[in-house]
Amino acid sequence: MASGDQFQRFLFEDSQVRGAWVRLNKSYTEIGSQAPYPDSVRRMLGESLVASVLMSSTLKFEGSLSLQAQGDGPVKTLLAECSNDRFIRGIARFDEHAVTEDGLHSLLGGGHMAITITPDQGQRYQGLVPREEPDLAGCLKDYFERSEQIPTSFFLFADEHGSAGLMLQKLPGNTEQDEDLWDRLNHLASTVEAEELLNLDSETLLHRLFHEETVRLFDAEPVAFRCSCSAERTLAALESIGKEECYSILDEQGAIEMDCQFCHAHYRFDRNDIDHLFTGHTLH
Repeated sequence: MASGDQFQRFLFEDSQVRGAWVRLNKSYTEIGSQAPYPDSVRRMLGESLVASVLMSSTLKFEGSLSLQAQGDGPVKTLLAECSNDRFIRGIARFDEHAVTEDGLHSLLGGGHMAITITPDQGQRYQGLVPREEPDLAGCLKDYFERSEQIPTSFFLFADEHGSAGLMLQKLPGNTEQDEDLWDRLNHLASTVEAEELLNLDSETLLHRLFHEETVRLFDAEPVAFRCSCSAERTLAALESIGKEECYSILDEQGAIEMDCQFCHAHYRFDRNDIDHLFTGHTLH
C-alpha cells in the first residue's frame, strides 16, 4: 500500500462490527508547525485529530465533525476538525510556562469537552463528552456508549513524527455470536503497540491483529490538512459582530485586519469592503 496520510474503513464479514483506521504524518506535521507546541500538547492534538477523522466515518452527509475542549489547565483550548472529505485542521492554545506534565486531564485541567457535528445543510448538533476516563480514547468510548448507545472503542497514539488510530464499532442488531466477537476483537485490538499503529500499513496491521477473522478492507482515502477559512467566511464573521463595531474599528485603525488561527492566512478589509458588506454596494 502507498504511504502517506490515509483513512480506511473495514468490516468483519457476517457480523455487525465495523472499523476504521487512520494514519497522519504530513498533515500532522503541518498542523503541528503552526505553533511552538510542547511535545505533550502536540501529542494530545495529534490524538484528537486522529479521533476526529475516525469519528467522521460515521457522517452520512456533507459537513464536518469537530472535537473541542475548553480547560482551565495549561491547555486552554483544543480543537480538531475533520470534514466528510477528510480535510483536517486543528489548534491548541496553551500557556507554555505551565505545561509541565503529560496526559489529557493534566493538560486540560477542569472544563468541558464536546463533539460538534456541523452539516453543510441543516441543524448543528453538539454532545458533551464525559471526562471520567484517564485518556481521550476512554472518554470517547464513554461518550458513544452513553450518548449514542453504540459500543465503540478507540486506540489512539501520537509521537513527534505522526499520529494514528483504530476504531471499532458495533452496530445495532447483533446476535449472541456478535457479542462474543465484539469482546474478542476488542481484546485483540488492545494488544496493538504504538509502534505498530504508527508504522505499519493498514493491511499488515489488521492481518497481524485479526488474522483469524475475515476482514473486508475498503479503498483507502487520502487525508490532508486544509483550512476552510476564506475572505467570504471572514466577512461573514465581521457581519455577525455588527455594523457599529466594524465601523468603530475602521475609524480607529483605518482597516480591519484578521489572521486565521488555523493556517495564519491574513485578511485585510478597508472601508469599501465594509461598506459593501453592510449596504450591498461600494461607496466611492
